[in-house]
Amino acid sequence: MRLLLVEDDVMVASGIKLGLSDAGYAVDWLGSGERAEEVLRTEVFDAAIIDIGLPGVDGLELTRRLRRPEMASHAMPVLILTARDALHDRVQGLDLGADDYMVKPFELPELLARLRALLRRSQAATTAVLSFGPIELDTANRRAAARRGGQLTPIELGPREWTVMEYLLIHAPKPASKDKLLQALTGWDKEITPNAVEVYISRLRGKLEPHGVALRSIRGFGYRLELQDGSAP
Repeated sequence: MRLLLVEDDVMVASGIKLGLSDAGYAVDWLGSGERAEEVLRTEVFDAAIIDIGLPGVDGLELTRRLRRPEMASHAMPVLILTARDALHDRVQGLDLGADDYMVKPFELPELLARLRALLRRSQAATTAVLSFGPIELDTANRRAAARRGGQLTPIELGPREWTVMEYLLIHAPKPASKDKLLQALTGWDKEITPNAVEVYISRLRGKLEPHGVALRSIRGFGYRLELQDGSAP
């Protein structure tokens, strides 16, 4: 999952980005509304976390602008952060297009829970558990398992394997492009090469195939989850 964080306070932004990264998200951080608006014209994110008290173009105005149809991620969930506890500010933010808000200071576990809820709603999911065939991914508790005959067999996933698996499950049965998987893994922090995606795909194949799930390569595009027996998931 690729997130955009717009926060002008470096210390606050660093803490949020670290917490989100540790939770498996790829986080891109910007310190101004003007720069965020520019980026959002062309780049796609799964969700945005925006501070209201930005200099220049504040978070409320940025939220209004990013909902324009020409923006690449105009329909993504938006969580606004505010030090203002006034009802008027909260109502205005929601009316301008925000999906939820949090008042500073806040605890990271609550931010993560609210973010998961927003992402579920945006993907029309009603549960924190993503599934495909026997494979289940509990995004709230970060547990992966295969279900057979009512029994759950744990599947150990590294942080980046988890990110790839989550992206594939969210988009299943549609294929996921290699470029989008790379963005979900790194955002702007180009820590890995495009070929590294194939490494994580190969590792996942070895963990999924014993449970009857295959990862099919689609030449020139990316990858798709399929059941090995050809049945519907």
